[in-house]
Amino acid sequence: MSTFLPPEHELPAHTTNAVLRPGAPDDAEVCGRVCYQAFAALAYQHGFPPDFPSPEVAVASVAALLAHPGIYSVVAELDGQVVGSNFLDERSAVAGVGPVTVASNVQDAGVGRALMVDVMRRAEQRGFPGVRLLQAAYHNRSLSLYAKLGFQIRELVLNLRGEPPGGAPLGYFVRRATSQDLFECNRVCRAVHGHDRAGELRDALAHGVVRVVEHDGRITGYTTGVGFYGHSVAATNEGVKALIATVDEFSGPGLLVPGRNDQLLGWCLGHGMRIRMVTTLMTVGLYNEPCGAYLPSILY
Repeated sequence: MSTFLPPEHELPAHTTNAVLRPGAPDDAEVCGRVCYQAFAALAYQHGFPPDFPSPEVAVASVAALLAHPGIYSVVAELDGQVVGSNFLDERSAVAGVGPVTVASNVQDAGVGRALMVDVMRRAEQRGFPGVRLLQAAYHNRSLSLYAKLGFQIRELVLNLRGEPPGGAPLGYFVRRATSQDLFECNRVCRAVHGHDRAGELRDALAHGVVRVVEHDGRITGYTTGVGFYGHSVAATNEGVKALIATVDEFSGPGLLVPGRNDQLLGWCLGHGMRIRMVTTLMTVGLYNEPCGAYLPSILY
């Protein structure tokens, strides 16, 4: 079994009086509003627009997480009041953390640490080989906490806003995926990342949002949605460009592009997209350097 957490004596020293318990669908309203307020306060403090445009959008997003059987949830309470929550996406080979949120009035009280330790212990118990997350690069406290908990910085990921440019590169054809495409999609993901994201892919297929890109008569990439809430992989940048160009819209605050992929980034900027913010991909446990092109979701 993988061991993600540092020894107990090496963990951050903050303790908290918060009581942790499993999340439930009835927590959606209060957890969603705490989530919105926490992200909005942090974003405005640093001069950025919030990730969620309204409390109602945050509540709907949290409600979907709390109701999903493949996503573990934990809620923190102080004096009987909900002050934070965290989630662990357990649908695929590698687990993803977030969103982790703590009410603004109890920041730096050890609640965030407790929520993170809880999901990391859960990942260990479930035998996941690795855990990943994306965090807002301007949030120094969360970056420090994750580093203390053993997460490594892998790369900067740029959040871009704009409109899909339309028109796939010559020789690339994008279409809606069917269940018969799952094997090939997972093959492509394993070739790029060393593991698949089969659980997320199945969910997205059930919602009818998966698209595949074909080149020379073969599937060379797929997307579960271009933007914050979907991921994309392809053998080459041309495949990812085709997926970006032909979607109807970008989900949430926009798409996420690895900063090291200067060719793809330059193409996006050349088509009128603009950088909204910078995020940091952090991992603990299994990690393979990508061998191909990809767009992460806000999960990883």
